[in-house]
Order: sequence, then C-alpha cells, then structure tokens
Amino acid sequence: MPLDEALARLLENAQPRLRTERVSTFEADGRVLAQDAVSALTVPPRDNSAMDGYAVRAADCAQPGAVLSVAQRIPAGIVGTPLAAGSAARIFTGAQIPEGADAVVMQEDTAPLEGDGLGRVRVEAPPTAGQWIRRAGEDVASGDVVLHRGERLTPQALGLAASIGMDTLEVSMRPRVALLSTGDELVMPGEVAPQDMKPGAIYNSNRFFMRALLRRLGCEVSDLGIVPDKREATIEALRQAAASHDLIVTTGGVSVGEEDHIKAAVQALGSLELWSLSMKPGKPFAYGRIGDAHICGLPGNPVSSFLTFLLLVRPFLLTLQGATRVAPQPVPMRADFDWPRADRRREFLRARRNAAGGLDLFSNQSSGVLTSTVWGDGVIDTPAGQPFKAGDLVQFISFASLLA
Repeated sequence: MPLDEALARLLENAQPRLRTERVSTFEADGRVLAQDAVSALTVPPRDNSAMDGYAVRAADCAQPGAVLSVAQRIPAGIVGTPLAAGSAARIFTGAQIPEGADAVVMQEDTAPLEGDGLGRVRVEAPPTAGQWIRRAGEDVASGDVVLHRGERLTPQALGLAASIGMDTLEVSMRPRVALLSTGDELVMPGEVAPQDMKPGAIYNSNRFFMRALLRRLGCEVSDLGIVPDKREATIEALRQAAASHDLIVTTGGVSVGEEDHIKAAVQALGSLELWSLSMKPGKPFAYGRIGDAHICGLPGNPVSSFLTFLLLVRPFLLTLQGATRVAPQPVPMRADFDWPRADRRREFLRARRNAAGGLDLFSNQSSGVLTSTVWGDGVIDTPAGQPFKAGDLVQFISFASLLA
C-alpha cells in the first residue's frame, strides 16, 4: 500500500478518545492542549518603556543637545506622575510610561548633567514620537485566544500561557502504550558481554530508541520486554497488553517468515487492517485492533523500525491526543550527489546538510545501518521510480522536526 494511503487510513482510526486532565503549566511541555487558552487581560496592560533611558516629550528635544530637568525616577512596577513640559523622567525597561510623555530616549543617546534634585539630562539624539515605547496590548488583547485546542505545547507556549496568568492547562491524558520486541536472537545490553555473544545474537537496540520516542510524544510506556518467536507466546503477550493500553507497539515479527507471528496473533485476537507498505526502508508494517486497543507492528531492522515509527506511528499518536498538526513539513533543498538507481518503492534516504547549503548522502543506505540515523540530519523523500542528479531540488524532512 502507498505510504500516503496507509497514513490516511491510520489517522481515520485515530479518532481522539482520550480523557483530559488539568496539569500545572510547569508540567505541560509536550502535552496536547485540550481547551483554548483565552486571555482575560491585555499584555502589556499599559504603555511601557522598551529601554533604560528617559521618558520625554518629543517636542521638548527636537534639536540635538536639548537639556531637560529630570523630574522623577520610574523603575518597573512604579507608576509615575504626569510629565511636565520641559522635563524628563528617568525610566527603566518595562516601567509604565508617564502621562504626557510620548517617547523614550535610550541612555546611550543622553548625557547626565549636575543640577538640583535628580539633575538634568542632555539629549544628544532627538527622538521621534513613539520611539522605544511598547504599546498596551501589542502582544495580547483581552479576549484573544493565545493558544488553540490541539496545539502541542512548547516551552515558549508555556511562557505565553503564564503571561496571561494561567497556572494550569487542560490537556489530553497521556496515551498508555505497551512496547514489546519479538525475536529469539535478541539480547539486552548488560546481560551478555560483547565477547560472549552467541553466533546470530544481536543486542536489542530498537527497544531503547522506541522507549525514548514514545516518551518524547508524552506516552505512558509499559515495556513488556522480549517475546519469544512462538505463536502462543505472541498471542498471550498481545492479549495481556490489549487489556490495559490504548496502543501496542511491536518491533520484529511482522514479515512473512515462519518465525514471524505478529500477523497471525493479531488476526486470532482481533482484526488486521493494514499490511505491508510500498516504502523503503520499512516495507513490513501492520496495523490492527485488539478490542479497544490499537496495534502497530513495526519491522525488526532498526532503520526501518525508526522511520516507520516517525512517519506513521508518530502522527497516529499525536492525532489520538487531539493534535491538529501531525504531518512532517518537507523543505526543498539541493542534492549534492547523483541518485540514478531509483527504487520502485518510495524511498527515504538518510542525508545531512553540508556547509555549502546542500545535502550529502550517507554511504550505506541499508535498513540495518543505524549509524546512518545518527550521522544524518534527516531523510530525503524520494518518489518511487524517480532518479535525480546533483543540483536538483529534493524534499528533505529533518529529524529535528520529527523528534520534537
């Protein structure tokens, strides 16, 4: 099945059904907002100074070298008195502009002079009306929706919520995800030293990056470990996982070999709705339902597992949480290499940016070479059967956009 069709069918099944909860704004990073954040105040509430300097009437210092008496000192948090003609107010960043003033001269453009009281100031550079004044409401107006339902909250979004006084936010509850690996060849790091590994054994790298990816997406992860390559064991593991999770993610066991049991186990317990994709790497992929739980079966090869998660499971999980922006945003970039051997499947080539503003290709594009995902900045989305030459524009999807 083409990747776009598979993704569309996946997202149709990811109708948001998670409950919501109210959490501290401090703890809401990465969560999906379940309710619009509406401002009950204007930000900033009053005109204020954008600089340390002097609040003046622009007409009083229209010529370079004008000397004004300093009538008052206004730090942030203090409300000054109306500014008389011919005077200035020493003012600091964030302080409210006094009535009568219409400009701020930054202190670098002034020279303080001795005199009675707070002294005098010479204005070296005549200001224009409105200079260095932040206007009331230029950031947020009362009644504005500053954050919309379905947004995935970022650190800056949390700051914006705090700026309008919101100490808690309504968010979707974390999806409960069961993670399990299949394969008799898998060994956990720390259990067997490298020099003691048996022939055919491999360390279970998928389990490590899968847990990290799921947690980055705000999931509550139950790591169910490694399931033996036996049909009965696979069925029992999936049955138990489906009873208390929203999604089951498996790696390995989704191909067509005699030791691959995920497909048969899902069909024995529920329904299998997607099977096999026209993409490289990542052809083996399964989606189905077991009771109320969704299941996504990913390939065992690490790069295939990594990319099918980012391109399919990530948008599925975000949609499940009610997020409105889930698709990656490709960026046109120049390829600095030839790609004459286009595959019949849509292919995702690991590449990274170079100092000349183009893209370099990792030398080995095998689905088992995990180093390519560490060396690379992202992948080039290459249409099926479409070669390209150095200098051509290609569609680049950065890992930064997929791992956020």
